[in-house]
Amino acid sequence: MTRWENYLAAAEKVIAEYDGGLPLHHFLKGFFKQHPYMGSRDRRHISQLVYAYYRLGYLYKEEMSVQERIQIGLHLCKAEESENFAIPAPADIPLDNIFPFKAALSPDIDPVGFSRSFLKQPFLFIRTRKGKQEAIKKLLQRAEITFEEWGPTTLALPNSTKIDTIVTDKSWYEIQDASSQQVGHLFHPKPGEQWWDSCAASGGKSILLFDQEPKVKLMVSDVRPSIISNLHMRFKEAGIRDYTSMVMDLTAPIALERRFDNIILDAPCSGSGTWGRTPENLSFFREEQIKEYQQLQQTIAGNVVKLLKPGGSLIYITCSVFRQENEDVVAHVENTTGLKKQEGGVIAGYEKGADSMFAVRLA
Repeated sequence: MTRWENYLAAAEKVIAEYDGGLPLHHFLKGFFKQHPYMGSRDRRHISQLVYAYYRLGYLYKEEMSVQERIQIGLHLCKAEESENFAIPAPADIPLDNIFPFKAALSPDIDPVGFSRSFLKQPFLFIRTRKGKQEAIKKLLQRAEITFEEWGPTTLALPNSTKIDTIVTDKSWYEIQDASSQQVGHLFHPKPGEQWWDSCAASGGKSILLFDQEPKVKLMVSDVRPSIISNLHMRFKEAGIRDYTSMVMDLTAPIALERRFDNIILDAPCSGSGTWGRTPENLSFFREEQIKEYQQLQQTIAGNVVKLLKPGGSLIYITCSVFRQENEDVVAHVENTTGLKKQEGGVIAGYEKGADSMFAVRLA
């Protein structure tokens, strides 16, 4: 067998063994650990073959073999490796078939554009802080890293960029998708206001809030203690000290006396707006999961809004492209709480190399 035939066979083995239980990049790491004779070049090529397969989503899922789909995927993703295979790609490829759940999309998502976005890896985005954008640009130029300047605090980099080795002072920037950065337009913070980032995860939106107004009084919470530990480390690197934190299950009634002027609810969701980064998730997603997420989101939203002060605002966020998780949950909140949508909606990043999100401020 030639070297490329070996790569193809290894990729087919990965795909046969992978069940979606882990993120694909973690599974690949374990696979390569079991095959230590594979060098860095081997690992890179095999990984690219595997991702080319999953970027096809449902395209030719029944009609073609795994190896044929890998080769079609390489051709469509314009990978250098595609030149090593002789099988030509079909002339008329129904690219819209990549994503099968079109009827479930939010109205402002273009089904064709979203389907085709799976064929290209999104950018790595950083949000620059403390007026350091020009200094960071000089470091990137010195390291010969190409980049695009998307705004006064936003840089788009090749996804493989090891930014921490180029900009060693972590307080200068945050890794944050461009669409996630846009959510900050809904905050409008004022000094002294009580804010709660209720599903804070690693705290990226809280840091964005602090950068807008460092004198807010912030509480962060998450259901996972390990995530809160990671958040503490990220806040420390960002120079944030003055906040409170709690481990909280928001699916149950919340016993807390404190009330808030504003609540950020970055709700658990399908993550479908980020599947360009993790295309394997499309292959393992079940459509009935949309309803399951919607019910979870409605429960959590109903519990957290009870902690809003009169006249306060809820900023509801998902990284989903599905109507049931987005507009339908907002309609439910409006119908059950008296809050009304003030601004926001779909943040479509799929045609620009960014994630797609949904963010609305209700008051």
